[in-house]
Amino acid sequence: MNHSKAEDEPFEYAYYDYSDWYTDNAEPTEPPKEVILPCDPTADDRLFHICILSISLVVMLILAALTRKHKFCQGFARGSSSIFSPANFLDQTQKKGLIMAVFGLVFSKLAMLVIAPDPLPFCKDTPADIKEYMKIIAIFYYSLLYYPLLVCSTLQLKTGYVLGTLLSFTHFGVLVWQKFDCPKSLEIYKFYALLGTLPQMACLAYLCIQFPLLFVKGPETDEDLDSSYYTDYVKLLLKKKGLTNSSSASDEKTLVERIKEVVKSYIYIPEKVFHFPLKLAVTLFVTCVAVYHTALLLVVLVVPTLHIVRAGIDENIAFLLLGFGIILSDDRMEVVQIVIFYTWLLEVCYLCAMTLSCLVSIVMLMRSMVLHRSNLRGLYKGDIYNIYNTQKTMSPSNVGVVCWMGLTGYQAAIACLGMVIQTVVFFICFLFLVFLVIIPVFYQRNLMVFEIAGKAWPAWVTVILVTVLQHVAARFAFIKKDAGTRDLKNRESLYLLTYLLFLVNVVVGLIVGIWRIVITALFNIIHLGRIDISLLHRTAESFDPAFQYYSHFLKVEVSQTHPVLKAFCGLMLDLMIEGGRVGQKIRDAEEGNPENRPSKTTNSRRVRARWQLLYTLVNNPSLLGSRKHFQTTQLNGTPNPSSRKESNKAVAEPAQSTDVPKGPEKTD
Repeated sequence: MNHSKAEDEPFEYAYYDYSDWYTDNAEPTEPPKEVILPCDPTADDRLFHICILSISLVVMLILAALTRKHKFCQGFARGSSSIFSPANFLDQTQKKGLIMAVFGLVFSKLAMLVIAPDPLPFCKDTPADIKEYMKIIAIFYYSLLYYPLLVCSTLQLKTGYVLGTLLSFTHFGVLVWQKFDCPKSLEIYKFYALLGTLPQMACLAYLCIQFPLLFVKGPETDEDLDSSYYTDYVKLLLKKKGLTNSSSASDEKTLVERIKEVVKSYIYIPEKVFHFPLKLAVTLFVTCVAVYHTALLLVVLVVPTLHIVRAGIDENIAFLLLGFGIILSDDRMEVVQIVIFYTWLLEVCYLCAMTLSCLVSIVMLMRSMVLHRSNLRGLYKGDIYNIYNTQKTMSPSNVGVVCWMGLTGYQAAIACLGMVIQTVVFFICFLFLVFLVIIPVFYQRNLMVFEIAGKAWPAWVTVILVTVLQHVAARFAFIKKDAGTRDLKNRESLYLLTYLLFLVNVVVGLIVGIWRIVITALFNIIHLGRIDISLLHRTAESFDPAFQYYSHFLKVEVSQTHPVLKAFCGLMLDLMIEGGRVGQKIRDAEEGNPENRPSKTTNSRRVRARWQLLYTLVNNPSLLGSRKHFQTTQLNGTPNPSSRKESNKAVAEPAQSTDVPKGPEKTD
């Protein structure tokens, strides 16, 4: 079969550089063409993935052998206990940086697969009919590829830190090498691949720094139950605080103080006595990475196209507009300049809308962090009704476990969708403001909005005057103050004014209804990326799926990570570890040894501490499922009358003896 010369040549993708293409004193010429050929980096991607997969498999086998040996020698290990347990997501005291970096790395890599021509590195020129299947396989492939980095960071073994350093430096070095060889690509925009890999480079660089530091410092030994975080939380909870009159304090606040409080409510300030849960920390970091990738896509999909359109405008645009009956000027060159200026305004409006959407997303994330902390603290104290609007049990469920596992993905996806919708709405608002308000006022022509508003000025004046009249009359004519109380007066005039202003209030109600729609739409659009609040009324929260994911997540998180419960478990673990020495002291005290017998002050302090502990445990809603002496008929630990005698008997037992309480009984 004969082929022409054009068919033998490789297909070339062309990007155009339109700078200096058009001048005022010269006719438009063909724009210079920047040819970007397909680039194959020196570090071949297919060969690299084959090698890194082999290295990762060897690393996992080494870590599995070391973990088994460590468990056999010491009985248990801190951190993750197995290579099949990537991290303890219910531990609030462990280091979060490494885990957040790995999750951000995985998400950033998967975000690039949306428009990638070859989802898997092992297959080039992927056929279109199987590309979607390849993307599904790639989702699991890249998750497994970076899984060893997560295991190396959570096993808390020095060998794991060394292997993690090797893997992270390998990934980072090859990625930088490839982008240095081929900074430009053929996807959407010539620098999209380079800009899209910046979060990956940042996460890998962080891993390259943290793994050597952890190797130098050594494994952490004060995580979870060994940490003093939970006991510090209980000490702060039981600490006596001075009583303040909150109502009088709020009445005396000035406007500036109230504004400062509103601003502070959107700024998350970390506290030593409250650690942000690992799952929520990972969720917020991944959401930030998702916002970056969404903003990058919104820019590269629109702005280069506007540049091409603006650069291609010539004198023919005047004839095109004339065909639609639009005459901007008699001079065709002036028409070209006007259209170029308007397209530039389009670009400015779009970039402003996208920037505002990014800022709104970041502010909403900060507000979510503040609200997360408030919700968790409230649930720890048993304040369930204010969060759920109904009494609920804080215990895991099938739906709760599913929502707990998928919270990170839900939040990232909803944040991306919310940012896209916000950008579109803000773009329309900016267009309305610029083209219908600012430009007409600046050039003093095409004042359509002002002309329409000017023709309807009698109606606006009437509505404003009637509204002001009703407020003034209500304040001075229909309300009387007598001995600190308020009541109605001049009732006949009130009835007459109500009748006379009925039709005008219909118009006011129409304006209020339109304004209500606008406010509701803007509120829902701005808060669309948040799942910690419902966009529906409190009675209809169950129909908001995103908020249901969050509420079920809180149930699992609170029931499994309650600081008071973990503080109690930590104390019991300390007694078990030091059982020999403590048990000997207890036996000496029981045998009546005068040297080891505790004093009356010690007895009193011990009884008081045991009563405080018992009171805390009785009021802990997360222990209802395993409580022995309490049979509940209502939710959240409200005992029925028939069980009060048994409960009182169980509470009175610790006060009869000053000995250390016995360990929990074994149950099936």
